[in-house]
Amino acid sequence: SVGAYDNPVFENIIILFMFIAGANFTLHYKALHGNLKSLFKDREFLFYSGVILFSILAIATELRFYIYNSIFTALRYASFQVVSIATTTGFVTADYDVWPAFSKSVLLILMFIGGCAGSTGGAIKNIRVLLLIKQAYREFRKLIHPQAVSPIRLGDKVVSEDVMRNITGFFFLYIFIFVISSFVMTILGLDIVSAMASVAATLGNVGPGLGLVGPVQTYAFIPPLGKIVLTLCMLLGRLEIYTVLILVVPEFWRK
Repeated sequence: SVGAYDNPVFENIIILFMFIAGANFTLHYKALHGNLKSLFKDREFLFYSGVILFSILAIATELRFYIYNSIFTALRYASFQVVSIATTTGFVTADYDVWPAFSKSVLLILMFIGGCAGSTGGAIKNIRVLLLIKQAYREFRKLIHPQAVSPIRLGDKVVSEDVMRNITGFFFLYIFIFVISSFVMTILGLDIVSAMASVAATLGNVGPGLGLVGPVQTYAFIPPLGKIVLTLCMLLGRLEIYTVLILVVPEFWRK
C-alpha cells in the first residue's frame, strides 16, 4: 500500500486529504466561500476531529512504549493508520495487526464510527454516534430528575424525537447485522477476531481488518458463502441500511 513509498512527507499529504474527505462536504463549500468559522461551529466536525486526535495520541503513546523507540515514529504510523481507518479510506503504512491489543481495539472502534455525514466515509457516522451519546446522557439524567424536560441539542438546534428514533433504529440494525454476519463467518471457519473484523471492515467499507484479514492479508481465502455475506455487508454499508431494506419491501414497489 502507501507504505511502499516510505515517505513521511507523502504520507502527511495523504493524511490531510483523507481527513478532509472524511468531513462533511457542505463544510468544504462554506469554507471555500470564506466561512471558515463554520468548521469550528459544527459539532460533528469538532467531535470527528476530537475522536481522531484522541485516537492518534492514545495509540502513539502505547506504540512508543511497546514498538518504536521514537515518539515521532510512533506518531507517524499512528496518525496514518488512525486517519485512514476513521475515514474508511483503507490505505496502510504499517502492519497494525502486530500492534498491542489496546491499539487494535481503538482501530476496531474507529471502523464502526467512520466519517462524517455528507462525506466519502462509511460506517455509522460521527453525527449518529454523537447523538447516541447525548441520548444516553439524557436517559442518565432522567434517572436523577424524572420530571425534567431535556431536549437533545446539536449546537443551537433541538433534535426531534423522530430523528432520534431513526438513529436508534439504524444503530440497532447496524449492530444486529454485525452480530449475525460475524456469527456466520465463525461458522465458516474464521476465528472470532477475524470474523468480527472482516464484518466490521466490510460493513464500514474500511477494507483491511484484523487477524486473517489484516492489513497485509487478503480476503481471497474466505469461502464463497463468506464472500457473499461480506459483499452484502459492503452494499449495506455503502448504500445505507435503510435504503437497501426499503428496496426489498414489497410495499415500496407497489407504490
